Amino acid sequence: MFTIDAHLDLSMNAMEWNRDLRQPVDAIRKREEGMTDKPDRARGTVALPELRKGNIGLVVATQIARYVAPGNPLPGWHSSQQAWAQTQAQLAWYREMEKEGEMTMIRDAASLETHLALWMDDAAQTPDPGATSPGARPIGYILSLEGADSIINPQYLATAHANGLRAVGPAHYGPGRYANGTDARGGLNPQGKELLREMERLNIILDATHLCDDAFWDAMGLFGGHVWASHNNCRALVNHNRQFSDDMIRALIEKGAVIGGALDAWMMVPGWIRGKSAPEELGCHLDKMVGHLDHICQIAGNTLHVGIGTDLDGAFGKEQCPYDLETIADLQKIPGLLAARGYSSVDIENIMHGNWLRFLRNAWKA
Repeated sequence: MFTIDAHLDLSMNAMEWNRDLRQPVDAIRKREEGMTDKPDRARGTVALPELRKGNIGLVVATQIARYVAPGNPLPGWHSSQQAWAQTQAQLAWYREMEKEGEMTMIRDAASLETHLALWMDDAAQTPDPGATSPGARPIGYILSLEGADSIINPQYLATAHANGLRAVGPAHYGPGRYANGTDARGGLNPQGKELLREMERLNIILDATHLCDDAFWDAMGLFGGHVWASHNNCRALVNHNRQFSDDMIRALIEKGAVIGGALDAWMMVPGWIRGKSAPEELGCHLDKMVGHLDHICQIAGNTLHVGIGTDLDGAFGKEQCPYDLETIADLQKIPGLLAARGYSSVDIENIMHGNWLRFLRNAWKA
């Protein structure tokens, strides 16, 4: 089934992990054997051929570069100018993939419909036989910014939008230049409020993922544009501020948002200890993420507000994702898991791609 993944850090993997994502996952893992600079070496799950094999023809692909003030222990850049330059290098990688015919940027309704015509015909419902050969279907990508620290000032958004940026998450982890994120507290600062007003003017989607509770509620009251949550699970099932409470989920539903289920193990199952827990030990399998989706559907009373937003290879690999997922192509197991819970074929299509498409068509309508 045609599938949309609303959160993949492709350029980060290419530029900071030095992965040639044109190669199959097995080839990338083999090249990384013996490397110890990052915990997920030789354990990656994402590459462009695997996206094609899994009929994942459209993704929301990120730029990401955090600013860290003195004393902030998180990794990142020491000025917003450096962070901006890093995101521009990531943009250059996406453009090189376009030149190679590997990817194509989706920036408006016309390019969306053209791309869907390529992927959603009958032939496209089976794995792409040319997944690694010249002429294989390009992966469509919608450019998103995870954490707005690299936006030197809100006026830079116009440049970013002209370059194709269509969604922004104002925060990531910790304190941010515009908004505080996971594990931090505090509402939007004045510059953050200006950022949201400029996003609304440019029709840039607000990604509510990673906003701390205070900033989340500020944003819900201030922002009048289109809102989604690209990769977020439920606090009721895994109690951490990274997750959405039921009240936050209800607020997003009222905004018409779609929430993408994430596949980072610590967000899927309670009790995860980074660097120690193993997916098998804690029963972390794909159906756990389906449980988070189901929780949102029960709150909504329908299947119109959930989708897939895996975050796979977002600085973790097989050591921290469902044990029944070998590569991202295994997202094709999800329809069967949904069917086993009683979801109809229409419901399943909504979750795998339909809700994201409805959202985009509404956001980008003339």
